[in-house]
Amino acid sequence: MPDKALEKRHRAACAIAREAGALMRRLFARRAAGTYELKGDHDYLTEADGRVERLIVKRIEEAFPGDTVFGEEGGGRMSSQVWVIDPIDGTANFARGIPHFCTSIAFVREGRTALGAICNPVLNELFAARRGGGATLNGKPMRVSGTTDIRRATFELGWSTRRPLADYVAMVGRVTATGAGFQRAGSGALGIAYVAAGRIDGYAELHINAWDALAGLLMVEEADGRTNDFLGKNGLTEGNLVVAATPGLYPALFAAAAAGA
Repeated sequence: MPDKALEKRHRAACAIAREAGALMRRLFARRAAGTYELKGDHDYLTEADGRVERLIVKRIEEAFPGDTVFGEEGGGRMSSQVWVIDPIDGTANFARGIPHFCTSIAFVREGRTALGAICNPVLNELFAARRGGGATLNGKPMRVSGTTDIRRATFELGWSTRRPLADYVAMVGRVTATGAGFQRAGSGALGIAYVAAGRIDGYAELHINAWDALAGLLMVEEADGRTNDFLGKNGLTEGNLVVAATPGLYPALFAAAAAGA
């Protein structure tokens, strides 16, 4: 039997992500044109993040007053039905005029991610997934790549100041030793979504927060990829190691990443 409540939230998540994306694009255009007089990028990003997050929270609270919201900027409250949001993932790109950033929205029900929506407004791309309902890019089904030869694989390896630079460098060394290539584009949410879309073959990061990872991880699962148990060990509130990849490459990428976790 269709889950009408989840379907309603799925439609809302996609609509809210699109609306947040439109706001992000306007703010990005004003930032790129240099029309803001600010002390520095951090001040602008605080304003931009806050405006986008307030929009998302308002729309969720209007539509689903019984749900709670937990976000990067404003914190929030956990419950059995919680929306986990990042208003702008890829803020360094955003600040520098690089069009690789997104908004990420996930819905977690009873401790399991049920929905995900990620919008890259500059490219007009909406990645979405519903548990058991598949993953889509602008409404068309997504599938992970069919790459099985790791020497032909490209992985994205995320990094943050939550772990020492030496740990990241060591992970890069372990991954390149397998023969795979790697990149870092500056948005974990988009990187994981790109795995689901078959644009790259895997994504790994030694520590990432839930608001950057949950939506994309569901997309990878629904696109026939493999992911680690991110929500284990308090991943929802504390963050965790993340690994997502095509089935044939997942074991090697997980081994390379988990060795430094």
